[in-house]
Amino acid sequence: MKFHITLLVVFVLSSVLSFIGCKEVFTWFLECIPAFIGVLVLIFTYNKFRFSNFTYIVILLHCLILIIGGHYTYAEVPLFDWIKETFHQQRNNYDKVGHFIQGFGPSLIIREIFVRKNVVNGKKWRAFIVISIALAISAFYELIEWFVSVNSGESGDAFLGTQGYIWDTQSDMLTALIGAFVAVLLFGSIQDKSIKKL
Repeated sequence: MKFHITLLVVFVLSSVLSFIGCKEVFTWFLECIPAFIGVLVLIFTYNKFRFSNFTYIVILLHCLILIIGGHYTYAEVPLFDWIKETFHQQRNNYDKVGHFIQGFGPSLIIREIFVRKNVVNGKKWRAFIVISIALAISAFYELIEWFVSVNSGESGDAFLGTQGYIWDTQSDMLTALIGAFVAVLLFGSIQDKSIKKL
């Protein structure tokens, strides 16, 4: 319980710091709202279903990535501007970190629910379904980005963050797919150990 409260405090403080001096309030809201909704769901379902500590840490990491993107906008995170200049990249690639975790985090959340609720027993089928759901989430998020961008003008463009790259949507989904594969194939056993401690 104390560990979970500590994670929640880190989330709340990070959210406040992210809002202070954020580049654009509307973009901050759009980028951070998935984290806020997710944390509220976790709070309201806490007594019915508690995730393993490992999964909660992954969820916090996912939230922090969203919150950082909200503060600066994904196209202007300073560290990734430095990486862009140092390695002669054409764009600030922080949004790829966001889309990687968009596949990584949900995969582990879904996987833990499937494991603990015995939704799918076969490991190969479970991995396939978890990765497919993560990819579906990524595709749905791309539709949300498109809808907001079409209906919000310049603020929506900051949320979309394509930076002139015509294949941004497709590469975002690919990055999320890679994140899902990495989560399930390389971190599944770590998650299983954390589940056993419950």
